[in-house]
Amino acid sequence: MRARAGSMRPSHASRTESANLGPVSLPRKPTVHDLRIDADAQEWQRSGSGRGSIEVAFVDALDEKWVLMRVSGDPDSRVLVYDKFEWECFVDGVRKGEFDDAV
Repeated sequence: MRARAGSMRPSHASRTESANLGPVSLPRKPTVHDLRIDADAQEWQRSGSGRGSIEVAFVDALDEKWVLMRVSGDPDSRVLVYDKFEWECFVDGVRKGEFDDAV
């Protein structure tokens, strides 16, 4: 990136060029439906006993390991899907205290 003479700021052209990378395409995460999983048939582990507690299920589908997460009592029955790597990163962050200040 080039700076203007006498300035530490980048020229307008270089900022425009670096900002104009075009559309970025990210892979779509699979849903429970995509994985052909019956969420109600899974063995869910709960974080607590009341409504609003987190439930987690570990499943094998399409030759991979997946982690399903939902909130008990959610009227929309939404289920989040994480692959094994995403789950391991989350658990590692919990162990390292990365979320201790989140509450």
